[in-house]
Amino acid sequence: MAVRNYLNNRDLLSEIHKSKATFGSFLDDHAKDYDIILHSVKEVKRATIDQARKNRAERIQKAAYKANTIKGKKQADFAVDPKSFKKQELVFRIMTYEHIPLDPERKKNPKQTADHHVKCNFPPYQHYRFNDDNELICVGKSHWEGGMENGNFTLEGGKVTNKLANMYMQLCDRYSMRYNWRGYTYVDEMRGQALLQLAQIGLQFDESKSDNPFAYYTAAITNSFTRVLNIEKRNQNIRDDILEMNDLAPSYTRQHANEAASKKTGE
Repeated sequence: MAVRNYLNNRDLLSEIHKSKATFGSFLDDHAKDYDIILHSVKEVKRATIDQARKNRAERIQKAAYKANTIKGKKQADFAVDPKSFKKQELVFRIMTYEHIPLDPERKKNPKQTADHHVKCNFPPYQHYRFNDDNELICVGKSHWEGGMENGNFTLEGGKVTNKLANMYMQLCDRYSMRYNWRGYTYVDEMRGQALLQLAQIGLQFDESKSDNPFAYYTAAITNSFTRVLNIEKRNQNIRDDILEMNDLAPSYTRQHANEAASKKTGE
């Protein structure tokens, strides 16, 4: 069996996908999973269809290997022939704002397509699949409820999966144990702010641009920790100023800084 890390991009991507699916509507369960991400229906061509087949085969192979309980089995033992999939089985994720209502008052000077539409908690998309007549039809929409033709836009109804929420907590806990953070007395506040930040922006990760959510989340956590640190330092400086104004001893940090400044002046 493969060695498992405490968190990896594959598991993060899987839970992000499941969480986003709860905010959408799909014709069936098979329509929820996608085989390739594109930015326009016009990009569905022979080359992208072939790539979608390869992606689907690789995904099924990895899933079978992960579920394997027989010792000695290798991932290659679960290989799937990409050509075995019919075109009608493939699902194409199209990144689009076509089904998102316009919001002219959202920004005064819109620069991107997203600026013209209602703000979403993650980049919207639609899923397409070939029917028996070889026509591409929409089989799923994010931020949607009801049928593809008679449904309506919504931002409600979805949620982050329990597993992804636990992953958020693991990331924050592990990060707070790093040597450059664990010594602060307010590390709990740092961890809390980072967790709140992940809850707000966690699903904004765009799979069409990157397959490394671990780096995306780590950067968000770093920013949260640094923000709390800067606030605490600023508050400490204010407290020290007040103490010195009243002829009281400031913090040891300020005392050491004053001593260092005095020595430098004396030199």
